[in-house]
Amino acid sequence: MAANGDNGYTPLEGETFMSDRQREYFRRKLNTWKDEILRESRETLAALQTENENHPDLADRASSETDRAIELRARDRQRKLISKIEQALNRLDDGTYVYCEETGEPISLKRLDARPIATLTIEAQERHERRERVYRDD
Repeated sequence: MAANGDNGYTPLEGETFMSDRQREYFRRKLNTWKDEILRESRETLAALQTENENHPDLADRASSETDRAIELRARDRQRKLISKIEQALNRLDDGTYVYCEETGEPISLKRLDARPIATLTIEAQERHERRERVYRDD
């Protein structure tokens, strides 16, 4: 994610929590991230369409198909990420963006700045990951 949002502005813990400036900062950050993903997806699609060349060598063809499958999986992950970005933008609009889905506590600005699509506080995320590990290890 390149752009931070507001001309070098970074939200600070001492400021009024989720002020208009902070909401706008996160809105810009999320939209910039989404725009970058969409641009990369368009470039990938264009590259895949032009790469429809015929590979006479089976190894070249297999390599090309593997590259294409990897690229398509990456694009699928990015499609899911766009959905999470749009959900975060909706939460910004309805006022729930900064609150943990599990505990209702505010998510720290540092966490949101690092992971603007976060829906859990760090503590709730750690509990969630521990539960996943326990069930996965069974």
